[in-house]
Amino acid sequence: QVHLVESGGGLAQPGGSLRLSCADASGLTLSDYAIGWFRQAPGKKREGIFCISGNGAATWYADSVSGRFIVSRDNAKNTAYLQMNNLKSEDTAIYYCAAGRGGDYCSGYGSDYRNWGQGTQVTVSS
Repeated sequence: QVHLVESGGGLAQPGGSLRLSCADASGLTLSDYAIGWFRQAPGKKREGIFCISGNGAATWYADSVSGRFIVSRDNAKNTAYLQMNNLKSEDTAIYYCAAGRGGDYCSGYGSDYRNWGQGTQVTVSS
């Protein structure tokens, strides 16, 4: 059973950067799984923003983060990352990582992911 733990959230100023980490605490190999990043702002539905396939060959991202966010994974550290640059106030949300099936596929659909982290708060404010 994959047990994901996110970290790296916090307060950032508009235009600033944060890097979120997603690590597995159960001893499994994260590179066997697609990793999706999702967020949920107050009063809004959860939205998928970025994903990377298990083999790293495929990625997908939402238009809202295009050119500002990038996803990567460090297999040696068994960790996936979401680098967020040029942050905007509308990026304020709880951010979640999730693990889905491996291979060369990933998606922004929450239903494709079975294991979720607890979430980390990101607040963008001056």
